Amino acid sequence: MQRDEIEEYVGRCQQLIESSPQMDEENTKVKLVQPFLELLGWDLYSTEVALEYTIPMASGSTHVDYALLVGDSPVVFVEAKPVRSSLTDDEVRQLRSYMRQELDVDWGVLTNGQSFEVLTKNRNDNGGEEVSVVQFELDDLTENPGVLELLTKESIRSGKSDEVAEQVAQTNRAINALQDSEDSVTNAVTEAIESEVGELTIDLEEQAREFVQGLGSVLREQRQFVSDKPQEEIEQEPNKADDSSDEIDAKRSQTAGKIARSEIEGDGDERVAVFPTKESGVPFLEENEAWGFVRVGSEFEYVAMYVTGDLREVKYVARVADVVDPDDAELMRKPTDYKDSAKIDDGKKVITFEPGSLYELDDPIPYKSKYAQGLRYTTLEKLRTAETTDDVL
Repeated sequence: MQRDEIEEYVGRCQQLIESSPQMDEENTKVKLVQPFLELLGWDLYSTEVALEYTIPMASGSTHVDYALLVGDSPVVFVEAKPVRSSLTDDEVRQLRSYMRQELDVDWGVLTNGQSFEVLTKNRNDNGGEEVSVVQFELDDLTENPGVLELLTKESIRSGKSDEVAEQVAQTNRAINALQDSEDSVTNAVTEAIESEVGELTIDLEEQAREFVQGLGSVLREQRQFVSDKPQEEIEQEPNKADDSSDEIDAKRSQTAGKIARSEIEGDGDERVAVFPTKESGVPFLEENEAWGFVRVGSEFEYVAMYVTGDLREVKYVARVADVVDPDDAELMRKPTDYKDSAKIDDGKKVITFEPGSLYELDDPIPYKSKYAQGLRYTTLEKLRTAETTDDVL
């Protein structure tokens, strides 16, 4: 599978979604889902793909939209939903129940053509419980095509998918453990260093926390998947526009204009926190002169924004004024208008900017091979002089 094939598929689907955001299920299947299966190497016009595959259930029978077969046995179920609707927990449970009825079906895909969730049977569980391996968005595929290796016909048939899934699962467990136990791991690292080298003149706890957060970022890069967790747990998504096809337009733009990176004032050693955002997150940034809802572990003087999707560049910079709780932030809308209150976990903050300090970069930093999948830190000097994202990250 070539990168240009993936980019062509993504671009075509984006155009279709933009022109028909209320596309119904049948059109979603034909225009978005079936090309996805063909991209993965499955031949829709052969016996290896069965449409409306019958599944025997205790109360009778039902149908799954697509069954991908190896020989005579289904190995992957694909359930499609209309692009105009978001994927729900009930639909995930529905797909799990389908997979449970067929012993050979180790994989399931739930998609609306724009969002994807991949399930597999837990090989470490005797009951073979169906677990979510990865979630990703259509826009993510151009930067992280490796996720498709889970589902290609070649990978499924060779067993490579099972190996990749186990690697992803191990990495996900490590990422989740670091995030859930960040404070205790930070304390353990701090105590270990103090025990070995004694007291230091630096803020050791701050450095240890940054190390733990950096380790999580390295694991995310190693995994090469964008969304390992349910959408509501992703820290860097600032508004509902990233959770659905509905986009939020900025009520006003508070950007101060454009600025060349060499003109950004400040000490070169000052710290810059680099956050990723989809293009749909830019209105939050522009109308609030702020960024949220995120966890931060140490102090920094600037924020830089890496915009994913078609742009793939560090495009904005601002000087930090304060870090506050969401309810204390003076936002243009209620926090729940950007993201459900259940998704704004305790400890997540809003970073407010100094008035008039939010600029769009006149010379944005283009993507090369590294980008911020989570919070990353750099210095103002590196931001000023970088030729590509590799120089910043």
